[in-house]
Amino acid sequence: MRKILVTGGLGFIGSHTVVELQNEGFEVIIIDNLSNSSENVMDGIVAITGKKPIFEKFDLRDKNKVQDFFSRHSDIEGVIHFAASKAVGESVENPLLYYENNIGVLVYMLQELSKKGDANFIFSSSCTVYGQADIMPITEDAPVKPAESPYGNTKQVGEEIIKDTCKVNPQLAAIALRYFNPIGAHPTVEIGELPIGVPQNLLPYITQTGIGLREQLSVFGDDYPTADGTCIRDYIHVVDIAKAHVAALQRLIEGENQENFEVFNLGTGTGSSVLEVIESFERVTGEKLNYRISPRREGDVVQAFADTTKANKTLGWKAKSTLDDAMKSAWDWEKKIRKSEEKVSV
Repeated sequence: MRKILVTGGLGFIGSHTVVELQNEGFEVIIIDNLSNSSENVMDGIVAITGKKPIFEKFDLRDKNKVQDFFSRHSDIEGVIHFAASKAVGESVENPLLYYENNIGVLVYMLQELSKKGDANFIFSSSCTVYGQADIMPITEDAPVKPAESPYGNTKQVGEEIIKDTCKVNPQLAAIALRYFNPIGAHPTVEIGELPIGVPQNLLPYITQTGIGLREQLSVFGDDYPTADGTCIRDYIHVVDIAKAHVAALQRLIEGENQENFEVFNLGTGTGSSVLEVIESFERVTGEKLNYRISPRREGDVVQAFADTTKANKTLGWKAKSTLDDAMKSAWDWEKKIRKSEEKVSV
């Protein structure tokens, strides 16, 4: 069995990717410091796949521990690197945390992979690298614009670091996957998004408002130059995202990559406005959502949705789930979380 390291493998996208990897027969090792995840996620992974991945709990900012890990696991054939801080607002308030965690850790990982012979590396990137793109849908050739936040900057700089490392190390093969807006939960409802504190993303805020945990959802601005005045994003089911990681990894392992650093957009190719997402929630759940229109939020781009042609053709991958599919799974997951919390509190 091919051994794959997944950093941040108990997080939202990481855990779903671990499931898909195990379903495809890979042996998975997870490193996670549990700063934004829970070890209970492991139970969900086991419930879905019937197999428990190897788990090591430590902080990847400890360079000595990273070196020790790779000395003990010299037979790793690929690394999927999710471990990073990801809240835009927090990155503005605490930029050095983001540069240490997102850039420092990436450097340590690449230093160890560069010591190996052949090494395969998948990087969790983001459509934030495009900023407000001039043309929709956004292709991989769209210019990378100045970042709107330290978080966005870490993704841009991260890609540059990987590209520069690949230039001088032809045995290292890497793919950066630029996600648009991952949402939803596994259809088994064994794993899903577990935001700590107040959610930073739209979907968990919607479901938490729908279930009564949050009083009201704020829709930031209804005066944008879009059909209904609200911002447009490309919402993609997290399972589709996870499957793309497996496709990208297999491309590198099988030596099908044309260059040793490649970039792919991951999205549905369809933009949905905030009000359309709310309508999807109300349609799927039969619940009315309490929301209000608030002033625009600083840093929000008007619209961003992907041209997925490259990933569709080159990786043989395509997003299959609809917005309603993702919404239903997110709502089922929200209800399950609250039910389990009620049991604990009784």
